[in-house]
Amino acid sequence: MKNKILLVGGEPNSVNSEIICKCLKKISNELKKKIYLISNYELIKKQFTLLKYKEKLIKVNNPFEITKKNGLKIIDINLKFNDPFKVTKKESSKFIINSLNYAHKQALNKDVIGLINCPINKRALNKKEFGVTEYLARKCKINKNSEVMLIMNKKLAVCPITTHQDIKNVSKKITSEIITKKIKRINKWFVFEKKKKPRIAILGLNPHNSEYKKKSEEMKVIIPAINKLKKLKINLYGPFSSDTIFINDYKKFDVIVGMYHDQVLSPFKALFKYDAINMTLGLNYIRISPDHGIASNLIKKDKASSESLQKCLDFFKNFN
Repeated sequence: MKNKILLVGGEPNSVNSEIICKCLKKISNELKKKIYLISNYELIKKQFTLLKYKEKLIKVNNPFEITKKNGLKIIDINLKFNDPFKVTKKESSKFIINSLNYAHKQALNKDVIGLINCPINKRALNKKEFGVTEYLARKCKINKNSEVMLIMNKKLAVCPITTHQDIKNVSKKITSEIITKKIKRINKWFVFEKKKKPRIAILGLNPHNSEYKKKSEEMKVIIPAINKLKKLKINLYGPFSSDTIFINDYKKFDVIVGMYHDQVLSPFKALFKYDAINMTLGLNYIRISPDHGIASNLIKKDKASSESLQKCLDFFKNFN
């Protein structure tokens, strides 16, 4: 039976320990028993002490170690530090990569429901991977650029075709093939998990879709992909102009697919704030994360919102 949730502690110099503790106060004991925090035992202990959070911590060797003790189970990953909120970049980077590698390996086990990674500093990963989405996709050895970043809540999901790409590179990275692969994967996930064929809107790349000029990305790349996907009986509509769809028309769709990160994530967050989770489709396991960054400016201020991490835990609550 699937009964283990892997929670990767993520960036040490962050509000992650704060949002973890806030969630632990809200969830049931039954759900808490399923959680295995992949972090550093001494780091969490000292961070919780500084934040004046009281939680019994239990060091375990792996997610399959049996313990009758009640508390937060921590799988100890090596980390050298003096100040628990001022870990050096070098040590933090090694710690994050080792934590993700361990989580990836354990997530492949049939008893694991899935993994949640708390936010990281993207600079911790090597130059070939821009974020956890891409990093775990490479670890799972799936076809390059076929992984899907899906930001979702109960009302709407959005997906950027390019994930953590600089804006200057976007037009070079979008192809009809990649758009087709990603939308097929989204459609398949909704049919399998949600038991419904989703209504999917796709956005153009340029302002006003370049007025459909012959040499525009809309005409050369996006519309050919739309035509191919429609032949597969996928409920796909567009391309829409991104400056107006989020005013009201977004309510007509289950998913909105954009060409780049901020094209869909900025309006989504303006509408829903922290009511969202970040899911990666295409891996060999379920991976989700809170939909926000490390918020280092809020460390030790007790102002960080735990809503998005709470949504992640709620997502796994009824899995077995």
